[in-house]
Amino acid sequence: MSSDSAAEGNQQVWDVVVVGAGPAGASAAYAAACTGRRVLLLEKAELPRYKTCGGGIIGPSRDALPPGFDLPLRDRVHAVTFSLNGKLTRTRRSKNMLFGLINRPDFDAQLVKTAQDAGAELRTGATVSRVEQHGSAVPDRRTVAVVLGDGEVVLARAVVGADGSASRIGAHVGVKMDQVDLGLEAEIPVPPTVAEDWAGRVLVDWGPIPGSYGWVFPKGDTLTVGVISARGEGAATKRYLDDFIGRLGLAGFEPSISSGHLTRCRAEDSPLSRGRVLVCGDAAGLLEPWTREGISFALRSGRLAGEWAARVAEAHDAVDARRQALNYAFAIKAGLGVEMGVGRRMLTLFSRRPGLIHAALTGFRPAWQAFAKIVRGTTTLAEIVRTHPVARRAMGALDK
Repeated sequence: MSSDSAAEGNQQVWDVVVVGAGPAGASAAYAAACTGRRVLLLEKAELPRYKTCGGGIIGPSRDALPPGFDLPLRDRVHAVTFSLNGKLTRTRRSKNMLFGLINRPDFDAQLVKTAQDAGAELRTGATVSRVEQHGSAVPDRRTVAVVLGDGEVVLARAVVGADGSASRIGAHVGVKMDQVDLGLEAEIPVPPTVAEDWAGRVLVDWGPIPGSYGWVFPKGDTLTVGVISARGEGAATKRYLDDFIGRLGLAGFEPSISSGHLTRCRAEDSPLSRGRVLVCGDAAGLLEPWTREGISFALRSGRLAGEWAARVAEAHDAVDARRQALNYAFAIKAGLGVEMGVGRRMLTLFSRRPGLIHAALTGFRPAWQAFAKIVRGTTTLAEIVRTHPVARRAMGALDK
């Protein structure tokens, strides 16, 4: 325990309290605990718990995992089938693995265990109602009060909000969203003959609603089938999922789970901190705007939030705490923020010309090679746009 974590009066003060035990929260708790700080990880559910998520682990996600982390892969993807609203289907294959597929309950629970092994303490069944940085519950200006649903108050020198896209901590910070999408997903158990046909291969279908797409991710004896499109198109999105499942020949199989989830993408000027409180992952609206890929953004932003929260916890005044929080924001914007900016432009292009994206990936070998490098983590979409004339011209056309 550091000196700042000593009890105040009769109440313990944690160095860092992390709210939410998904990939972002577990990564933050792990990173903060690795600095030697006393860390408490709060989660409202009991673990493991289901999350609506395709479960694709691309290169940037793999590279952001703690050292020695053993991915609980359900399948390894070597082929991608692309279709344009069910038509013009073509499969691209790779000798090397493109990315892996996991079940979120297993993956999340293992990340939490890694954080615990690093020294973080886990408390499940703890619903956070609000945080306070001023008022009677706060003993001094260096302390944040985390108020639980039953009225209990947990004190911390720094707080990391990783409590999902409907984040209470994000509301406290003032996170602003400029893109909200609806994802619908079904976990469909299938017989061995069907599972064998999908093994090692995913399907990406560019959908009928502007900016929409669907996916099939195989995970042993279960197929994760989902679609996503802009919020406000709920009925059309549900029809798309039903039609998608039907034309895949999967309508006769009963889903074990059917779920929905709103993904929210931050506005470019949205804050990432307030006082001694930082936000990361979905709570900060950090995800790739075009594909809505969020696991790599959660892992990377969570690690940064944990590292900088440890510094905020050591800050002796508001000025120093603010400086550390601004450094966190700068680190996010210089990395993930750049990727999000390119992703926004790609979403605009895709929404206008999905056929162009499909034609490039299925008929233009350099585009497929770029896709493979991005998902393997050897380059980024932002780097490709910066260095490749064709991609740069395509992006430039959006500005005219």
